[in-house]
Amino acid sequence: MRNSRTALSLAAMLAGCSGSGAVEPSAKLPVHTGCFVADSNTVHVRLELAVAPKERQKGLMGRESLAANSGMLFQYQKQRGPDYSFWMYQTLIPLDIAYLDEQGIIGNIRQMEPCESTNGARCPSYPAEVEFVSAVEMNMGFFKANGIGIGDRLKLGENNCTNR
Repeated sequence: MRNSRTALSLAAMLAGCSGSGAVEPSAKLPVHTGCFVADSNTVHVRLELAVAPKERQKGLMGRESLAANSGMLFQYQKQRGPDYSFWMYQTLIPLDIAYLDEQGIIGNIRQMEPCESTNGARCPSYPAEVEFVSAVEMNMGFFKANGIGIGDRLKLGENNCTNR
């Protein structure tokens, strides 16, 4: 996943690297439990935490599957603008992405399709269209299937999920 301003230069650099499209095995990231709280339900999730730039950069690249109710939480130190975007270069599975504010409130949800191109410059980017400080990627259809939408909230920590 890349900031749209650096996506093209990074894609050019990556295209000059290995033509195999191989992705390094992912390092173990910490996993946090939490839940999405909607008006009518609470959905428990397990989220890998990507905080360091290299962890956020790699994201879910190369993964062939993602367990149900599992995903990745991208956390930033500073608020990102609406033009900040994610892309699906070397990402093999379709994903939903929710962009969250400082309180964990969902400001926007987008669906992202895998990009089969070996040239990252040919992969579409998915701008947030809202300001955000974190983003959560889940299997495509997760939010709709669970009745989770804009205005709903992510709470981290199992103890925060017992009290709505």
